[in-house]
Amino acid sequence: MTSHLEEQYQSSWQERQTFAENMHPMIGQLFRNKGIEISVYGRPLVNASAIDIIKAHKSVSLHEESKLRLRESYPFVEALTKMDLAPARIDVGKLAYRYLFKGEANGLSIEQFLEKELTVIGKNVQGQEPRDVVLYGFGRIGRLLARLLIERTGPSSTLRLRAIVIRPGKEGDLAKRASLLRRDSVHGAFNGSITIDEEHNVIKANGAFIQVIYAKSPSDIDYTQYGINNALVVDNTGIWSDEEGLGQHLQSNGVAKVLLTAPAKGDIKNIVYGVNHDMILAEDKIVSAASCTTNAITPVLKAINDKFGIKNGHVETVHSYTNDQNLIDNYHKSPRRGRSAPLNMVITSTGAAKAVAKALPELKGLLTGNAIRVPTPNVSMAIMNLNLKEKTDRDALNDYLRNISLNSDLQNQVDYTASSEIVSTDLVGSRYAGVVDSQATIVDEDRAVLYVWYDNEFGYSCQVVRVMYEMAGIHVPTLPVN
Repeated sequence: MTSHLEEQYQSSWQERQTFAENMHPMIGQLFRNKGIEISVYGRPLVNASAIDIIKAHKSVSLHEESKLRLRESYPFVEALTKMDLAPARIDVGKLAYRYLFKGEANGLSIEQFLEKELTVIGKNVQGQEPRDVVLYGFGRIGRLLARLLIERTGPSSTLRLRAIVIRPGKEGDLAKRASLLRRDSVHGAFNGSITIDEEHNVIKANGAFIQVIYAKSPSDIDYTQYGINNALVVDNTGIWSDEEGLGQHLQSNGVAKVLLTAPAKGDIKNIVYGVNHDMILAEDKIVSAASCTTNAITPVLKAINDKFGIKNGHVETVHSYTNDQNLIDNYHKSPRRGRSAPLNMVITSTGAAKAVAKALPELKGLLTGNAIRVPTPNVSMAIMNLNLKEKTDRDALNDYLRNISLNSDLQNQVDYTASSEIVSTDLVGSRYAGVVDSQATIVDEDRAVLYVWYDNEFGYSCQVVRVMYEMAGIHVPTLPVN
């Protein structure tokens, strides 16, 4: 016989599922038609399943005293669909919670409250032309960037993936490239439909019409022949890292700017979005998105330095193996990296600690770093051993970082977990630059040890896309303002 508690639970679950299923198409329409990215306490709901929407609402109880039920947030999403909005990232969870539980309603209706809180109401950007994007190279980062850009395809798209450039291949190359986009051993299947047009060398994916261009060098390409103009070329080949090499792209017809998905040499700006993206000027032609590790650690280091000050420290990176290593023992120009990546932990060097100074000059000369490549295909960790200028304790430091992850200008870069069971595979697909593992935090007065997870592929790619928007002069606010 079914108990009262069981019936109550089943009724509650069915209610949540119904609201999530009804909310799902509205979230999609807001994104496709208006460029509005809905989230709940930082958890993105675009392209999320009904179960993901329920889980995002459940996570609110980790940060607040009361739960946020889907029936409570649903009217806010519904109201947004009826408003004239410019593109923005809107945390409907925070808005609903503030309205319902923090005494900010002040007698206003939901619609009136949203009009007061959202600065993008009534500000359309229909006059802004989409920026053409070319991915030069189609490896691990290139394919993830393609996924991220394709999921943004729609009437409100402001970054438009127009082409992919790869080296000339053999017969069947286009089908294999499409297959690699469709299936990924780490990140799972592509969310959507992919077809190819071999006659025109085109990949069609979820409404995106992507020209595949075969070329040996940038000088071989005239992008205007494909209707591509004023393009932002994202070089993810790793072949060039200086102005001379990357400047070759600017010699191709149809190219306006170049973004490197690796640390750059010389005077090229190394950008960690959220920390120093304001350094990008309209006249900058070549910019670097730094490395995945630099992106993971710099936002957390900035937060710590802003509050407590950093005297000095050491960053040890525990990094998943990459294509730069060998599958089995073989020759490699770098020490140790020739040994089998899936079988060995490999001590190697990293420039990430020194590279932090390019984004945070106040930390120049204060950090050392090293790295260990480990036999996992994705998700890495940075262990930061820091000597602080001010004394603190574990709870105070964790509370500060938790607040940074929720209510600061770094909320899209820094995530926070209080789980004592989380492991690396749980972070696959994280859209944050880094995730603070609060349960591992160690503090002894002015000495702190922090553990920061990061999806070195997907999380980094999300940071790259943010830099792309900045280079294109497209500014998407995160609301509500802290």
